[in-house]
Amino acid sequence: MDLRFTADQRDFRDEVRTWLAENIPAEPLPPMDTPEGFEAHRGWERILFDAGWSVVNWPEAYGGREVGLVEWLLFEEEYYRSGAPGRVNTNGITLLGPTLFAYGTPEQHERFMRPMAAGDEIWAQGWSEPDSGSDLASISTKAVRDGEWFVLDGQKTWCSRGAWADWLFCIVRTEPDSQRHRGLSYLLVPTDADGLDRRPVGRLDGEPAFAEVFFDGCRVHESNLLGAEGEGWNVAMATTSSERGLNLRAPGRFLAAADRLADLYRDLIEAGTADEGLLDEVVRAWTGAQAYRWQTYRTAAHLSGGGELGAASSLGKVFWSELDVELHATALRLLGERGELVDSAHQAGQHGQGWMSGYLFSLSGPIYAGTNEIQRNIIAERLLGLPRK
Repeated sequence: MDLRFTADQRDFRDEVRTWLAENIPAEPLPPMDTPEGFEAHRGWERILFDAGWSVVNWPEAYGGREVGLVEWLLFEEEYYRSGAPGRVNTNGITLLGPTLFAYGTPEQHERFMRPMAAGDEIWAQGWSEPDSGSDLASISTKAVRDGEWFVLDGQKTWCSRGAWADWLFCIVRTEPDSQRHRGLSYLLVPTDADGLDRRPVGRLDGEPAFAEVFFDGCRVHESNLLGAEGEGWNVAMATTSSERGLNLRAPGRFLAAADRLADLYRDLIEAGTADEGLLDEVVRAWTGAQAYRWQTYRTAAHLSGGGELGAASSLGKVFWSELDVELHATALRLLGERGELVDSAHQAGQHGQGWMSGYLFSLSGPIYAGTNEIQRNIIAERLLGLPRK
C-alpha cells in the first residue's frame, strides 16, 4: 500500500484547511443539545452545504463533490483539527445516507438526500427499545398494514438527537408473529406525524441529548418504507456497518484529541506540573490514534477496490470506542483535580476545557452502536470462527 497522498489529494486537503480557517464561527455555538444550540448547528450545516462541504463524497446532484473515501477521510481530519462545530445531522449523513443510497428508490433519493445534506431535515435513530438494546432482533414495536399505510404502536428509547429532530429512521415488526430477524421493516417516520409523542431524556449534565418516542396508532405511508417489506434486517445491517465502521467515527476525531493530549503533556512539563510517570500512557494513546488512522485508510483502499466491510466493522468499533475513553482518561489523570472542573470553570484553564465533557461522552462509546460485549461476540463467531458457548 502506498501511504503517500497524491498531489490532487494534498490540494484538496489544503482547500479544506483554508476554507475552515476562514469560515469557522468566531465564537463557539451553544451546546447542540439545547433548542437554541440545535438550531444554531442546523444553520452551520446550511453554511457547509452552500459551500459544498457538507457531504463531500456524495454525488453533486445532492450537494456533494463526488470525491473518494481518501479525500473524505482527509476532510474529516481537517474538520476536527480545526475545532469546527459538531455535526448535528451525523445520524442522517453518515448512517442513514449511505443506506438510502444503497436501498432507496430514485424517488426517495430525490425526496430526502438534499434536505438531509443541507440540514433542512435533521434525523434521529429509532432502534433501541426498553427491552431491546444491543439485541436489535428482539424489537417489538409493531407496524400493521392498512392499505397504503403502516400503523405503528410501540416505544423507542435512547433516540439520539430525538428531542428536536425532524425525522426518525426506525426498525419495526411488520409481521406480528415473526421471530428474531424475520418480519422486520425499515421505516422513515416524520416526527410531526399524528400518533407520535416524544419525550426528552436528560443526561447527567441536564441536557436532553436523547428522547423516548411513543407510537400510538401512528400512520406512516408506504412510500417511506426503505427496502422491501419484511427485509428490514438486511437494510439495518447496512446501517450498522456504517455506524460501527469508518463512517460514524473517522480517525480525525481521535487524531485531534491525541494531538491535544500531547500538547497538554508538553505544556505541563514546561510548567513543571506534569506527572512524568504518565508519559507512556500519553504515547500509547497518541500511537493508538495513528494506528487507527492507517488501519482506516487500509479499509478505505479495500472498499474502493470493491471489497466489503461486513463483520469487520466490529473490530473498528471496539478499538475506537476504547481508544476514546483512554485518551480522555489520560488527560484527566494529567490534569489531576483540575480535570474534575466543568468547562466553564475559570480554574479549568485553557487545557482543562473539554476534557471532562469529552470523557463523559466517551463512556457511551462502548455502549452505543452495539455494546462492545456484543461486538466481541461477533468478532469471535464471524471473524475468528470460534464456536458459540
